[in-house]
Amino acid sequence: MIGFPDALTIGEIMQILPHRYPMLLIDRITEFKPLHRVTGYKNLTINEPFFEGHFPGNPLMPGVYIIEAMAQLGGTIIMGAEDFRRRTAVLTGIEKARFRRPVVPGDRLDMEAQLLRMRSGMGWCSGAAYVDGKLVCSAEMMFSMMPMPSVGMDASVLQQ
Repeated sequence: MIGFPDALTIGEIMQILPHRYPMLLIDRITEFKPLHRVTGYKNLTINEPFFEGHFPGNPLMPGVYIIEAMAQLGGTIIMGAEDFRRRTAVLTGIEKARFRRPVVPGDRLDMEAQLLRMRSGMGWCSGAAYVDGKLVCSAEMMFSMMPMPSVGMDASVLQQ
């Protein structure tokens, strides 16, 4: 069985996820335990495209982008080594989403997700996002495994 690295760089993340600028919302995965737990972060700068219009003079990261960042991170934990070559996890549901604090330019959005359960090509996980150790968002997310034959992960990334 192919092993997984403990952490993933942006280049390795781009081999797993089909997202690209401006929608790739993870800069690094810091802990990677497939089918169990994943942690990672997004560094936010004033150059993020959404800050220009949300809101002029008072830039805030939109809540849907916080959820999307958590979903990108969380979707990775429901996939096994072979899945990265053939499929991607697509967000199909959000429950119990709560937003507690604003996220602004200069913040580092630290995120974590834990697998809740899997069944028949579906996966559920809980996710949370923090800034400076303070909870900014939490949610439960549901994913469906979808075929993505043009997107795959290089096996060398998975080998230890």
